[in-house]
Amino acid sequence: MPLREDDIEKKVILLKLLLRESDETLKETLNALVETKMATLEHLKELLQQLQEEGYVTSEGNLTLLGEVEAKKAKQEFTL
Repeated sequence: MPLREDDIEKKVILLKLLLRESDETLKETLNALVETKMATLEHLKELLQQLQEEGYVTSEGNLTLLGEVEAKKAKQEFTL
């Protein structure tokens, strides 16, 4: 089954959270993705909410153990 656009965007969010700097805020992380023209801030916030509901991200915006595993899988998928 092919991935939907939202699924790809969720993987990018997880990967960005995995790779963000320790002093980078969640707002800065999302704004960095907005700057790439990947999606609007509103859409990214919706996806982040879904990731939280699915157990990949905490309410503070940190990866859960499950989120870290999925982010590492995404990193492998996106690596050429």
